[in-house]
Amino acid sequence: MQRRHLLAGLGLAAIPSVLRAQPAPVKIRFGWAITPAQLLPVIFANTGILKNHGRSYIAEPFYFKGSAPQITALAAGELDIAALAFSSFGLAIQNARMADIRAVGDLYQDGVAGYYSSTYVVRADSPIKTVEDLRGKTIASNGLGGAIDMAMRKMLRDHGLEDKRDYKVIEVEFPNMAAMLGEQKVDMAGMVAPFSLAEAKAGRVRTLFTIKDSMGVAQTTLMAARAPFIEKNRAALVDFFQDVQIGTRWLLNPANRPAALALVSQVTKQPEANFADWLFTHDDYFHDPDARPNLAALQANLKVQKELGFLKLDIDVEKYADLSLVDEAARR
Repeated sequence: MQRRHLLAGLGLAAIPSVLRAQPAPVKIRFGWAITPAQLLPVIFANTGILKNHGRSYIAEPFYFKGSAPQITALAAGELDIAALAFSSFGLAIQNARMADIRAVGDLYQDGVAGYYSSTYVVRADSPIKTVEDLRGKTIASNGLGGAIDMAMRKMLRDHGLEDKRDYKVIEVEFPNMAAMLGEQKVDMAGMVAPFSLAEAKAGRVRTLFTIKDSMGVAQTTLMAARAPFIEKNRAALVDFFQDVQIGTRWLLNPANRPAALALVSQVTKQPEANFADWLFTHDDYFHDPDARPNLAALQANLKVQKELGFLKLDIDVEKYADLSLVDEAARR
């Protein structure tokens, strides 16, 4: 009897040591700037369908106003996965000297055949009919050197127009562009969904051209991490991307659309009516179901960035990409 009690005691004593031996979930801090175009905040508000969250890793979202602050946070070790525009990715390599940065996942792409492309719009009653008609006009851009800004500059350069010489650019945040157009403070604005779609539906604007017209396919935003973090946490990151793939496919499944719209409404604190006409349809941006970034598009985008003078380096994208995480996750 004493022996049985001793063995039972040893067994009970062993339980806490086993629990202590299990590694704690890895914290993966990810940045985001615009939702629902960037789906990560929506995916991780739906953890009930995910396989690994809370087990091998815990995802922690951090909101930023754009890409540039995320470069600083990633460089300082305050962020693990940044949501970067292709333009910011190039500048992270050049200006922040992050030789160890890696493109690891897709957030959304612009100009993919059959899907939405961001628009450059004029007022519905504007006399501007062609790109050449923008000579002497004022154009609203959300940020100098950003993806929307560069596609606009490339299109105008292709038609013989140069900034300052032939037109004026002012910086305007996306939510304020419609008002600036309506008040005739600007003549054209580079808009993204949902703002462009709402204005077009109301009949207040007319599309002059799109990003696709200017640049073809754009890897508009992507997920970027640093090589040491990837090497140290590879297993947890594969689990993370498996859940990203599960969540993305769930959102894109037409059978789940009513629940997906309700989830986006909950996350963004906006009514479903704001998204119902276009979100998760072919009127939306393209989201790769495996979260695999389009490296060919990214390479072409960085070439345009250099041609416009916003980048000095020739960047070989293959050297700054690691698709092994999404590839391994997709094989599961």
